[in-house]
Amino acid sequence: MVKDSYLVGLIGAGVGPSLSPALHEREADRQGLRYLYRLIDIDALGRAPDAVGDLVRAARDLGFDGLNITHPCKQLVIEHLDALAPQAEALGAVNTVVFDGGRAVGHNTDVTGFAASFARGLPDAALERVVQVGAGGAGAAVAHALLTLGAGHVTVVDALPERAAALAAALDRRFGGGRVTGGGPQGLAALLARADGVVHATPTGMAAHPGMPFEGALLRPGLWVAEVVYRPLETELVRTAREAGCAVLDGGGMAVFQAADAFRLFTGREPDVGRMHGDISELVAAAGVRG
Repeated sequence: MVKDSYLVGLIGAGVGPSLSPALHEREADRQGLRYLYRLIDIDALGRAPDAVGDLVRAARDLGFDGLNITHPCKQLVIEHLDALAPQAEALGAVNTVVFDGGRAVGHNTDVTGFAASFARGLPDAALERVVQVGAGGAGAAVAHALLTLGAGHVTVVDALPERAAALAAALDRRFGGGRVTGGGPQGLAALLARADGVVHATPTGMAAHPGMPFEGALLRPGLWVAEVVYRPLETELVRTAREAGCAVLDGGGMAVFQAADAFRLFTGREPDVGRMHGDISELVAAAGVRG
């Protein structure tokens, strides 16, 4: 049955500044759809991250067509779903839930979103030695994407070394060849000195989590820097990396491509990614945030 009306939402912490509602609704308007995108902020609701299961069930009961899921719920939501798409199952992280005949099915559009953004924004970047900071839900997707893009070796660094090690082991089982190692941040300076590039995949730099994930003095010309955070687009890391002479990829492209993939899952319709890139630039300018 072809529909022309959709109700979707975003569950996460501190999602008030999210551009997802406007990105989805603008594209839907151009396609002649009635499309309402609601923010479900667990901070504003005073709910803990493990309340995500209750919120997913409530959304299904209220007639939502689907949900996006963001920090810190991408892994916690899994046990509350009826099925997982293969990529979400392999990653152990979900950022999109589609309600299908009463069932809640988890997907992950972060992998394809990051891969498409990287190919577009840093097409000539060397990938022999890549350092990734962050091994959570977004980190799992980004590391997967880096390996599919042909990264020779990825070192995942996390404040919880056991989490980085677990992600590295899971990715090695999937890709083979000992292409991933994981550990704590204590060796980050030495790693970045030898790396072709670094990907940041933690919440640091978001409007609700300002700051830098590591010392800016570790950045140097010749090192490319890719950011996952897009609220704001110009995080402190992005700004500092540009000032240091690094090639830089902000989080806007990933946001657009993963939103386009989620839109496709929710509606079955093909979004115009080029128009959505224009949208995010306009939305950032209208919001008065840098980058």
